[in-house]
Amino acid sequence: MALFLPNDGEIDLTPLIDTAWRQRKRCLLPILDRLIERRLFFAPYGPDTPLKANRFGIPEPDSHPHRFIRPLAVDLILVPLVAFDRNGNRVGMGGGYYDRTLSFLRHRMDWRRPTLMGVAFGFQEAAAIDSRPWDIPLQYIATDSGIIDTGNR
Repeated sequence: MALFLPNDGEIDLTPLIDTAWRQRKRCLLPILDRLIERRLFFAPYGPDTPLKANRFGIPEPDSHPHRFIRPLAVDLILVPLVAFDRNGNRVGMGGGYYDRTLSFLRHRMDWRRPTLMGVAFGFQEAAAIDSRPWDIPLQYIATDSGIIDTGNR
């Protein structure tokens, strides 16, 4: 599963990461693609993984590109949110990284993986968020109040 480390007020997934490690789950963190602008790969993340700050100051695994994992190979991607609605629309930090990285999902007739789950505080919910043609909707949203099934499959 791909998670994220908290940045700029995002929800802290460290307890979930610790639990996943204890259960021997394979954890991944997003890593900026060094060749393609505004795209992500995912790199393995374990208790001893060295981290380095990317160009935005966000820690990411200090991994060689041969260890990067494409999003198509990930079962679950937890996506950070600035705001969301119950239809699975989201607002991120404005770079479009997740939408570009997951753009292949717009062309799939049978969406199997990855499962996309936004993670935010309940107070970040908006009544409605205008979606754009390039937006990739979330299937689920996890908040401190519970899990919302958006119905997107």
